Amino acid sequence: MGNQLQRLREAKNMSREELAQQINVSRQAVYKWENNKGYPDIQNLLRLSEIYETTIDELIKNDPTLQRKVDNNQDESKELDDEEMLNPGFYIGIVIIFLGIALGNLIVSTFLNIIGTLIICFYKDILKFLKNIKKDFNEQ
Repeated sequence: MGNQLQRLREAKNMSREELAQQINVSRQAVYKWENNKGYPDIQNLLRLSEIYETTIDELIKNDPTLQRKVDNNQDESKELDDEEMLNPGFYIGIVIIFLGIALGNLIVSTFLNIIGTLIICFYKDILKFLKNIKKDFNEQ
């Protein structure tokens, strides 16, 4: 992909600096993309396709590594969408908050309300963190 990006940029008679300014990234980012040391995210791929007057499909078609990365990101977003439909974190947090209210003790009630709120807000992040730990553990 890097060679293709460099070829397309040179065909437009643009420097890395000019391209970087149009996309609102650093010149070093463009350098990394063109030397296969990194990949543009989807937003930058959209901008590149507009600048180079080509499709994203044409940009990534010949790069199997990037295709796998895009597929992995889609799989992760699908998993998160499924979790949103049945998010037990909300229910767990609500139960903890009501338990805190029912106990009546100011310190315990405040503590449980904070814990319940954190679980509601960060349940998905906690799950993602635990999944990464499990993945790392399984890889070792």
